[in-house]
Formats: sequence, structure tokens, C-alpha cells
Amino acid sequence: MTLDRRSLLAGLTATGAITPLAAANASAAVGTFGVDVTKLGVRPNAADDQSRALQEAINAAAGSRVPLFFPPGVYRAADIVLPSGAHLVGVPGSSRIALGYGASIFASSRAEQISLIGLVFDGVSRPLPEKRGLITIRAARELLMRDCTLTGIGGIALVLEGVDGEIAHNLFTGATKAAIFSLDASGLAIRNNTIRNAGNNGILVWRSEKGEDGTIVTGNRIEDIAARDGGSGQNGNGINIFRAANVIVADNRIKNCAFSAVRGNAASNMQVRGNSVTSMGEVAIYSEFDFEGAVITNNTIDGAALGISVTNFNEGGRLAVVQGNLIRNLVTRGKAFIDQEARGIGIGVEADTVVSGNVIEKAPVAGIWLGWKEYLRDVSVSGNIVRQSRIGIAVQVSKGAGSALLANNLISGATMGAIVGMDGLKRVTEDLGRAKPEQYAQLTISGNRVQ
Repeated sequence: MTLDRRSLLAGLTATGAITPLAAANASAAVGTFGVDVTKLGVRPNAADDQSRALQEAINAAAGSRVPLFFPPGVYRAADIVLPSGAHLVGVPGSSRIALGYGASIFASSRAEQISLIGLVFDGVSRPLPEKRGLITIRAARELLMRDCTLTGIGGIALVLEGVDGEIAHNLFTGATKAAIFSLDASGLAIRNNTIRNAGNNGILVWRSEKGEDGTIVTGNRIEDIAARDGGSGQNGNGINIFRAANVIVADNRIKNCAFSAVRGNAASNMQVRGNSVTSMGEVAIYSEFDFEGAVITNNTIDGAALGISVTNFNEGGRLAVVQGNLIRNLVTRGKAFIDQEARGIGIGVEADTVVSGNVIEKAPVAGIWLGWKEYLRDVSVSGNIVRQSRIGIAVQVSKGAGSALLANNLISGATMGAIVGMDGLKRVTEDLGRAKPEQYAQLTISGNRVQ
């Protein structure tokens, strides 16, 4: 940014940040990165709270639309309000703002063009209030947060509500709840961040009601996500999409989550593509409940209880493409068919879905699972390779189950049968890959190679 020193000094003098007597020597306040915050009365490494001086410095610099530079040091502050035009710059890893006694370090509402670059935000492990983050931004336009570190977070690190902008190249460590929580975004990109050791979730993209969101979540590294608050899937996820339509989740590296790498709940037109996923405790990639439209393509999954699940046709969940994924090393807990939540499955789908070109290896229950009881409709399964699974393809033939096309798949080493008809978790047919009884007219089985 090109700085006009005369305009800057006039603005700062008018706001009271620099007194008229000091204005003649105030050129020292302007550096390569902007106004030096220490020249405006803010003291780094001081034992006392710097909130009042820091608020005045931010207001002055933002009012003149110039950056405010934080030299290396620790600045103790809380409940700072970021106005429009606040542009804060630090030295990555060295300019640290530590939470004083307050609800958060920074908050903002209805501001535009805020940027936070190269700063460390330290929550000093102090518990944060509900619905507040270490940084809380609401109804903001053109937010940029880049090259920052957020650590020691006693709750959620970053809370965004009704925000557009970019969160990129930041490090989030040790949040007791979640790293990033976005609600009702209006054009948000979450790119190339590193998230480690979160207590409940990595990234949450939610909406108050079902609707257009369009957040792009790409290139992030997410690892070691726990589920400290328990539950049956609302916690323990790398990326959680809830009610938000047209969200893209692409090219992320996600490992060691208590539940899922990517969980879409009532998330229509969600795209999950090109992600590298390892060591999931439950379903690696999940599209569930009331959604229409899911594209799950070209992901690699190594280690999960279930690789990909497109489910809840009973709740309106339908319409998907599951293509080109590589899935292996699925696991069970105890016996394979112990209850109505079968694990050890590569891909499970229910309605209006194409499953093609996937490679599945070592699924101890089934490589591909089609439907649940009567909840099966218009599924096409073609061109897949299933190796070393107990059942190659399990398809529901319960009363009321709909149609399925199973064609040109290669099934190798299926110990219980290449294609098996199921009623819930109960096997009710011989191997349909070798001969299909006439009573199952809803099934088209052709061209499969069994070995």
C-alpha cells in the first residue's frame, strides 16, 4: 500500500492519536509496514493491559486507511472493536496479542475491509463464552486473515457470522472446541490453513436455515480432531457442513478424526473432491439427512469404519455421484453385523446415485452397500473394482426396495459372495453374481467379472 505521510499525519492528529506538538516529529511513526503501534502509546511486553491504547491506535490508523504495524513483542488486550478499514500487520510468530480479561481479543460488527496479517493470537487457555471466539467477526465484508497463528484457545478460535472474504495460510492449534465456525457466510474462502488438536471439530460451515452458502474449503491440513463433547457425529469432524448449499470441499489433507473427515448434513449440492483422508474413527465422507445433490469424487481414504456414505433417503437424502475414489483398510468394532450401524463398508448409498470407477480394497463387511430395507431407488453401480471384501456388493431386496443396475464391475476375493441380496443386515440370497433368481426383477446384473 502506498502511504501518503501528510494525509496520515493529518488524520492521526485530527483523531488525537498524535498531538499537534508531536506531529512535527511523527515521521518516525510511519514505517515500511505502516504506523508503528508503539509510537502511538501501545507498550509491548508490558505487564498491564494495553486495551485502551490499542483501541485508540486502531481507530486512528483505520480512520486514515493505513496499516498498523506491531513490532515483535507481547501485547495484552481484550474486547477490542475492529472498525472498517482496520489493517493490522505483525511479524509472523513474533507479534503476539494475548487475551486479557474479556470475552475475546477482537470483535467486529458490520465493518468492511478488515485485514489481520502475520499476528499471533494467544487465548492463554482462558475459557471463552458461548457463541464467541477468540476473534468474533459479524456481518463483515472483505475480511482477510492471513499468516496468523491462533493458540491457547479455550473454546472456538474464529467465529464468523455473515462474512465474506478469505481465511488463508493460518495456523490453529489446541482449540478446545473448534478452529473455525462460520454461520451464514456470504462468499467465504477458507484456504491452505493448518488445524491441529481441536477438541470437537476443525472447520464448521453452518447456516441458520437451509440455503445458499457457497463457501470454498480447499487446501487445508487438518489433523487430530477429538470429540470431547461426545455425541453421535456432531463432534469429531475435520470439516462439518450443516444446511449450507453449494459448498466445495477440495484438496484437503485430513487425518486422525474421531468421526468424519467431511460430514455434510442437509447440505445440498456439496462437492467433496480430491481430498486425502486417513485414520477416521467412523464414516470418512458423509452426506446425510435432508439433501439433494452430492458429488464425491477422486478422494483417497485409507482407514475408516465406512469409507463413503450417502444416506437418509427416509429423510429426503438423494441424488449423488460417487466416482473415482480409492478406499481401503476399513475396520469394524467387534462382530461385523452387530447392530443396525454396519461398519467395515467401502461405499454405502441409497437413492438416485451413480457409483462408478471406484477402487475398494479390504472391506471386512462389504465393498459396496446399496440401500437399507425399502430405502433403495435408482442406483447404478458400474466399472468398480472391489478386492478382498467379505461381500463384494450387498444390495437390499427387502419388500419395497427399488431398482439397481450392477454392471461391469470386477469383484475379487469376496469370501461371502460377489453380489448378495440383503434384508437389512440379514443375507437372504445366494451369490447373485453367478445366478440371479427371477423374483428380483428390480435388479439388473450383467457383465460383472467375479474371481
